[in-house]
Amino acid sequence: MSHVVALCGGVGGAKLAFGLARAIAPQDLTIVVNTGDDFEHLGLHVSPDIDTVLYTLSGLADRERGWGRGGETWGFMSALRGLGGEDWFQLGDHDLAMHVERTHRLRGGQTLSQVTADYARALGIGPAIVPMSDDPVRTIIETAEGPLSFQRYFVQARAEPVARSIRFDGAANARPSPAFEAALARSDLAAVVLCPSNPYLSVDPILAVPGVRDRIANLSAPVIGVSPIVAGRAIKGPTAKLMQEMGIEPGVRAVAEHYKGLIRGLVIDEADAHETEALQGIGVTPRAAATIMTSDEDRTQLALATLKFAADLQSKGDGG
Repeated sequence: MSHVVALCGGVGGAKLAFGLARAIAPQDLTIVVNTGDDFEHLGLHVSPDIDTVLYTLSGLADRERGWGRGGETWGFMSALRGLGGEDWFQLGDHDLAMHVERTHRLRGGQTLSQVTADYARALGIGPAIVPMSDDPVRTIIETAEGPLSFQRYFVQARAEPVARSIRFDGAANARPSPAFEAALARSDLAAVVLCPSNPYLSVDPILAVPGVRDRIANLSAPVIGVSPIVAGRAIKGPTAKLMQEMGIEPGVRAVAEHYKGLIRGLVIDEADAHETEALQGIGVTPRAAATIMTSDEDRTQLALATLKFAADLQSKGDGG
């Protein structure tokens, strides 16, 4: 196995990214993170998915809450609430430093790629963590109550409004980040892994950057998806609800159809092994594995299974 590129969203994707970081030498892994969730809040540039990946790979993540930084304190939020400020988006005291410093550097002329790389080094993370683009792309959910930016939909409205469609404002004018482009162009690229993030909200923004989807679809290296759906239910987040509201039956077949023409193989949970023939009929080779990651060992084993699957597809031309 040579170089691997992982396309990643927040919590679910970060878990597999953690496993890949344990399974692959640091110089052989590039983790490309969704920035469609980025937004400005209280004058600060917040990059939720990037920070989730940074916290997860550095061991700083709060595993009980599933988001944010462990050992967090909330003095800032308490004081803000007392002043009548917007308190719907939680900014912990330690987490706040990430956003303040990022905003300061971006306003000073640095790119999001430069800031993210500096953060990764400061936190002792070996693999490259790169934003999908240094240009602003913003995920907008068209709901029955009108358009909502991702954080307004997901956090403030708790993903309760009925979703009708999704768009990515700014995507048409965005370019892949330099490190993302370089990783896809590597002669030793062995695989591209689509982490088990929400296909519509976390992976699609990355693929919406002009040229990205076509370049990945035309790679000689295998492209492997890992399903975020197990037995018709989402492991994390509103994926299944979103699918139902957009008229899509939640399940691994829907994930395979969504990525059709892009992925060669799809890692599915053992609970969905009975879908093997149906997935093959779609033109996607499945591989069953334990995809629910509750421990570091689970994360590593799923990463190893995914990498083995990619190697098998490359050498044999099928999933075995």
